[in-house]
Amino acid sequence: MTTRGTPRPLISVVDHLLLGAADLDRGIEWIEQRTGIRAAPGGVHPGAGTRNALLSLGKARYLEIIAPDPAQSAYNFQIDVRGLSTPRLINLAVATENIEAMAATGREAGYEVFGPRDGSRKTPSGAMLRWRTLGMLNKLGAGGIEPVPFFIQWAPGSQHPSETAPAGCELELLRYEHPDESGLRAALNKLGIDGEVRHGSNVRIAATLRTPAGRVELS
Repeated sequence: MTTRGTPRPLISVVDHLLLGAADLDRGIEWIEQRTGIRAAPGGVHPGAGTRNALLSLGKARYLEIIAPDPAQSAYNFQIDVRGLSTPRLINLAVATENIEAMAATGREAGYEVFGPRDGSRKTPSGAMLRWRTLGMLNKLGAGGIEPVPFFIQWAPGSQHPSETAPAGCELELLRYEHPDESGLRAALNKLGIDGEVRHGSNVRIAATLRTPAGRVELS
């Protein structure tokens, strides 16, 4: 994505949605019950204390169920999903082809930028996926939900997870609810993103999916 010119609709630049779950197996079952598609294990994130399962949401976008990895002794993921009673959308990633330029845009907009940081994981097939991520420090998150996206640039040669994750679902709509809707909308615009934001008493990310079970809203 680019941050020059008119902000682009969030749904056109989203790379993946993060669905937090306290237990990965229960998260997989929860999604399967709602969509009719069973997410496939993706791998572990060494050092973060998490593991994931993936579900394709169409071309170049996917759902990541992220949960604690019981095989790792420390939990260092920036959002604590361990106490969630039910899975919920906690964050999302926006794709970029130039993460260094995106970092410069964030700094120019007044954000404290963390990254770009290198990331990787091995898939069940043995392939290595590599990427770089970038985050913008902000005060718009609450209740374990971070509405401002982070940015991801996949390394050359890394097959996008949407191409290998179980298919059958499509992302149709994506919107926010926030107590400070104008503040969130302005924050997104500074990053070149046009997001639908409604007023709500709590921070909420809502996604509508077309699935074999019909239209399903996740939040």
